[in-house]
Amino acid sequence: MDLKSLVEKSNIEVHQVVKFDDYLPLDLSKNNTLLSDIDLNSETDFTDFVFNQINKAGKQVGIGGYAEERSLYSRSDLFEGEEARTIHLGIDIWAIAGTQVFAPLDGKVHSFANRKIHGDYGPVIILEHEFDNVSFHTLFGHLSSSSLEGLQVGKEFVAGEVLGSMGEYNENFHWPPHLHFQVIQDMQGAKGDYPGVAIASQGTYSLNNCPDPSILIFK
Repeated sequence: MDLKSLVEKSNIEVHQVVKFDDYLPLDLSKNNTLLSDIDLNSETDFTDFVFNQINKAGKQVGIGGYAEERSLYSRSDLFEGEEARTIHLGIDIWAIAGTQVFAPLDGKVHSFANRKIHGDYGPVIILEHEFDNVSFHTLFGHLSSSSLEGLQVGKEFVAGEVLGSMGEYNENFHWPPHLHFQVIQDMQGAKGDYPGVAIASQGTYSLNNCPDPSILIFK
């Protein structure tokens, strides 16, 4: 699915998933040698690393990560296996906890959960959308616990409506405050979850199933 072409062809109303005017491209790839100097399991070290860069650049948010190969997931057993998951399938928007998150498109709640495992999403919401007989999903991970209050499957949201907010370190399950935002074509039967990181050997399939969501983030 070419998300950009679908949006433009169907004249779909799009709202920024997080409001910002300027941003810092933030590199968390395995090639960033600065990451080797910090303790990624330390709330203070990891959070300071991210936000010191954003603040030093004088930007509102840090953004990056689609298709990025990362080694930082070794901080959690969640990503380990015969082949460790390293390919990031969404875009991260790093901003202060409490930053509002908006529905970028008209849609309805597919599923939601609070995934309380170290390194997981914490509170996560998945919306489903359909335009011109093309259906797909958007996933919002690392939200605040309050983002799940009053939710029910099938609840409708319009583009630009507040969906929730970014969670604190201890409620988003141990990440500096940010939104993990991902587009998914085939949920493969999953509810309240979908991998945000793929193994390299399945990278091509996973990136095709989870296309670049940039058009829903940038003006």
